[in-house]
Parts: sequence; structure tokens; C-alpha cells
Amino acid sequence: MSIPSLDDLRAIGAAQQPTYADVAARDAAVETLRKMPPLVFAGECDDLRERLAAVSRGEAFLLQGGDCAETFEGVTAENVRNKLRVLLSMAVVLTYAASVPVVKVGRLAGQYAKPRSSDTETRDGVTLPAYRGDAVNGFDFTPESRVHDPQRLVDVYHASSATLNLARAFTTGGYADLRQMHAWNTDFVKRSPVGVSYERIGAEIDRALAFMDAIGVDPDEFHSVDFYSSHEALILEYEHALTRIDSRTELPYDVSGHFVWIGERTRQLDGAHVELLSHIANPIGVKLGPTTTPDDAIALYEKLNPERVPGRITFVTRFGAGKIRDLLPHLVEKVTAAGVEVAWVCDPMHGNTFEAESGYKTREFDDVVDEVRGFFEVHHSLGTWPGGLHVELTGDDVTECVGGGAKLSAADLSHRYETLCDPRLNREQSLELAFLVAEMLSK
Repeated sequence: MSIPSLDDLRAIGAAQQPTYADVAARDAAVETLRKMPPLVFAGECDDLRERLAAVSRGEAFLLQGGDCAETFEGVTAENVRNKLRVLLSMAVVLTYAASVPVVKVGRLAGQYAKPRSSDTETRDGVTLPAYRGDAVNGFDFTPESRVHDPQRLVDVYHASSATLNLARAFTTGGYADLRQMHAWNTDFVKRSPVGVSYERIGAEIDRALAFMDAIGVDPDEFHSVDFYSSHEALILEYEHALTRIDSRTELPYDVSGHFVWIGERTRQLDGAHVELLSHIANPIGVKLGPTTTPDDAIALYEKLNPERVPGRITFVTRFGAGKIRDLLPHLVEKVTAAGVEVAWVCDPMHGNTFEAESGYKTREFDDVVDEVRGFFEVHHSLGTWPGGLHVELTGDDVTECVGGGAKLSAADLSHRYETLCDPRLNREQSLELAFLVAEMLSK
């Protein structure tokens, strides 16, 4: 299978792309990326696709989470460890409480670019290009910082490589051992109601592990986890340059990440993003917002997966708590009736964003939970499987989303508001959500 050239894709037209003034510098950055080793391997992508096929059949649950937008400054061992810690903790809660295998995918090692609703930003009468993520330009509100710089694409590669190296070290080097789960969250277990519940599950798992030790059972799965990377495939130059032909299968794979998705703003059926991803063998996600019709979803599936390979397509719905119960049933019902088998996943973040009076962009934890609850209710009523959760979160104790067990208020937002883009659930809110979802799954 061949892939279209970058010139072909540009001729088709692509939304949300950087504007590079220096074309020669852009082309040089692309050529540099073409020579770089893969960040992930095709066989790993195949493994994930098989696991997502199990999700689509109702045999597993997908947990996907991480930063709204990664930053180069955030590529530290502590930051990567903290994100892994909260995802591993959530996965343990879901697996133990709901008795279902959990596929663990991070929004990391590539999530450096963001679509924006406006190309520009104005402050105090000064208008500059909008911040589109560290892959494109800088956050500082200066003309120099906001220039679209293609060299940043090479920086994304190196940052992603470092992040993946850290993630692999943590998940296979002992940190992910189930016997370490108490150590992951010792600093807030005693002060948080969620921590108390988490520790109770930990004690029960300890007793189970002790029993298995006594009878000589010690599988590898207790000591390490399979962990996959994902990001939105937004910037065509980056994704195209890292698409390679696999020597085993002779098929193209986007080796920038195991799982890549098409965003709500770039899912045009005749657009360049859909065209490029229709040619790669990775598992692919598609974000579906409230304007999506069943015909849209079916057409996207047929374009992206004409051979109907199991596990290849994941539909990630992002409707908002106030719309999901009205809009999701018709979509799921018609797609299912068309014989389309996908993993249905809930993104309860993007449809529930608002601006507080203080000017901070935030989300109400109860709205996030309500959208997930609506997602489960719809699938239960239709007899389909609520296959997963796609969440913007961090392993740090930030104050970006209001509500939750700690009852964060709008006045608390200024204490630790650290995101450069959308607000994320903090560690305690993430674990609280995991317990609530585990309860929904067990029912």
C-alpha cells in the first residue's frame, strides 16, 4: 500500500495547519524527521489493535489519558512518572472493582499540537498568532515566540523519544509492579476519602498476591504492564515524515505513536487528515462531536477501514453532559445497525468546558461524571458496550477543574493552574472518576 505525498495532501487541503514562512526550513525539518528511527514499532501497534478489537467486542475497557497538550519543559522523569502513576492507579481500580481487562494508553509522547478556534489572539490591543502547542510555536505572548517554527517538529521527535524511554523504563523496570501500588499514592491516601478507598483495594490485592505467592504463582503481568502512546495526528508534515513501510507486512505505519486520532475539527471526509490515516495500519481514533450524523460516522469508518479490520477504528464521542443522552442513542443505533463494529469511547472533557468569572477556562467535575454516566446509560439501553474513557488528566495536584471530593471552587483555580491549554483533572479527581466508572462497569 502506498501513501499520498505531502504535496498531494496539501493539494487536498488540510485544516488547522501551521503557516511556515520559510518553506526551505520546513522541508529541511521534514527530511531530518524522515531519517530518524521509529518511535514505536509496527508489531506494538498490531498488539494494541488486537486489544482494541477485544474492547469493541465487549471483552475489555480502554483507559486513555494524559495532558491536553504536552510541553517540552514537562519532559522530566518526575512529570512522566506522575502521569503513569495516576493512569496505573486508575487501571488497578477499574480492573479490580469491575473485573475487566483494562487497555492502558497515554496521551503522551506526541501530544504537542492543538487545534484552535481562532488563528490569532489579542491582548491589550496587540494581536499575535494563537498558541498552537509547543510543536508549532511558544506560549509567551511575544512576536518572536509566536512565530510558527518548523524546527519545533524535530524537537517534538526528541521530546517524544525521551518520554517513551522513561515510560518504558517505569512500566517494565519495577515501578509498575502491583506490589508497589501502595507506594504510588502514599502522600494523599491518609487525607483523601478517595485515598482510603484506594488503600482498601490495595490491601485486598495484597492478600490475593500473598495467597498466590504461597502456592507458587507469580506471572509476569504482576511485575510490568503493557502501555501504549497516543496523540492527535494533527500536523501533516510530522505524521507523514514518520510514516514508514513495515518490513514484515509491507504496510505503512505511522511510527510516531501506537494510536493516533483525528480530531473533531479535522475529520472532513474529503480532507487530508482522513486521507493520510486511511493509508496507515495503526489503530485509529475519530473524535465525534454533537454535529456528527450517523451517515458521517459510517462514511468515516468505510473510508478509514474498508477491509473492516477488527480493532482498527475507535469512535471517541464528545457531546457534553447536556447533549449525550439525546444525541448518542441515534448515532450508536444507526452505526450498529450498519454492521460497523467499533470501540465506543467517551471523552467527557471537551464538551464541558466553560470560563469562570475569574477568566480561567475550567470544567465542573460533576459534568464530567454526568457525561460518563449518560454514556453508560445509552449503551446499556441499546445493549452495546461502553468501551472506554478518554480523559485529560495530570498526576499532579493542580487546581484546574472545579468540584470533586476536595470541592475545589472557582476561587481555588488560581492556586495551581498550570495547563497551557485546556483544564485537566488532578490526581484525586482522576481516581475518584475511576471509582465511579468501576461502579458503573460492575453494574
